[in-house]
Amino acid sequence: MNTRNSTALATGRENVILTGAAGFIGANLAEDLVKRYNVVAIDNFITGDEKNIDNLLQLPNFEFIRHDIAEPFDLTGYPELRKFQIDVQGISKIFNLACPTAPKDHAKYAMEIIGANSVGVQNMLNMAVKYKATFIHASSQHIYGMPKDNNPIKEDYFGYVNSVGPRSAYDEGKRFAESVIGCYQRQFGVDAKIARIFTTYGPKMALHEGRSVPDFIINAINNEDLIVYGDENTQNTFCYIDDIVDGLVKLANSNISTPVNLGHYEKYSLKNAAELIIKMTESKSKIVYRNPEWYVASYNIPDITLAKETLGWFPLVGLGEGLERTIKFTKINLRLYQS
Repeated sequence: MNTRNSTALATGRENVILTGAAGFIGANLAEDLVKRYNVVAIDNFITGDEKNIDNLLQLPNFEFIRHDIAEPFDLTGYPELRKFQIDVQGISKIFNLACPTAPKDHAKYAMEIIGANSVGVQNMLNMAVKYKATFIHASSQHIYGMPKDNNPIKEDYFGYVNSVGPRSAYDEGKRFAESVIGCYQRQFGVDAKIARIFTTYGPKMALHEGRSVPDFIINAINNEDLIVYGDENTQNTFCYIDDIVDGLVKLANSNISTPVNLGHYEKYSLKNAAELIIKMTESKSKIVYRNPEWYVASYNIPDITLAKETLGWFPLVGLGEGLERTIKFTKINLRLYQS
């Protein structure tokens, strides 16, 4: 495509920023956003990976900037963004997904997690103020910490979190990020949305990072033991990535200004999920049970009534279908994602 046509394509769309664009959720969201927007994708590759966005790098309405959002930056300093005419068209939306999320890396990247959830969030909020952009923040179920009972968690639960434990940089960091966003809503009138995302799985998930589904799949493919941290009755919910992306897009285009749970409402035992993966992969693996490691958080079940009533959103992909897609992707891209 020549430069003139590329510019015409780029300037005929709204401009959006996506941070954490090379991560699991970020890369899948990017694939959806490029269908409608000019996307300025930002990632520092601490845990994100270029292979997740390789298929987007040649698109005329997708530009990638390698940057840590905890450091200040100015969009006008990047010549490759001129075609988006940001000085005229501005930025309509900022999707903030920048934060290392791998459970096993909470200690290793504690300082980076703190920076992303404090200065990083504030830097992106300042950009939202500058451009009068809608700000969509990916928060986490882990702001709730331990559940108060066995009932699904509603957004009005304030949480029970260990503020000094080994997971605190992430769990309390996500809580602090929401506090910063609330201040900007009140102080500057920022149109901000907060998505509290529960357990999500699907293509492009990193392997060997302490998450049950990708770890189950890779171990099953290799005929190794599937480790359940808990017992036969330990339950969780599993939401397929396409449904989370749909929820984030719907939230971005909504009028809601309070936090919203996004996750699947159906509970499964980890044992049943592991058995299903073993069957689907025709594996010889066995299931073993262990006491949770320090990085394994509580498995929370979301109440998604608010998302249903305000966004018209609910997950459509069942566990069987989602696992089938994820296993197929993992097998095809096994060498790439194990490298």
